[in-house]
Amino acid sequence: MAPKKNARDRATTPTPALVAQEAAQPRPAKTSTSKGSRANWDEVLLNIHQYYIKETPQRTKLIDVFLFFLVVVGGLQFLYCVLAGNYPFNAFLSGFCATVGQFVLTVSLRIQTTAANKSDFPAVSPERAFADFVVCSLILHFFCVNFIN
Repeated sequence: MAPKKNARDRATTPTPALVAQEAAQPRPAKTSTSKGSRANWDEVLLNIHQYYIKETPQRTKLIDVFLFFLVVVGGLQFLYCVLAGNYPFNAFLSGFCATVGQFVLTVSLRIQTTAANKSDFPAVSPERAFADFVVCSLILHFFCVNFIN
């Protein structure tokens, strides 16, 4: 003799009509597969790279190359400090602060000279932004050289 089913068992037991209804509904595609998502990310990065190459002005690309150079120099300084020590600590601190400060000033220059940000800086021409960048860079490096002792 089969055991009696209570109300909870009946609610969880699928009926033939429910099974047919679920089979008729479309299922979303799985996107969590590693190979499929890797291909999607490759396409996204390729599209971003192509858009950057096609749409970015040459002046902005030059600023971006300088920013990349500053990141590499800052990383090398930090790596040298970790591996070889920081005996003249003022020299390391001054050089690293000069790199970080120059990076911040260059990002500010990039933001001010990008055509998409013209509405945010209506009174600042690209020439004025570059002049501000040069003056602030000179002040930054003056303080860094004086901090070395």
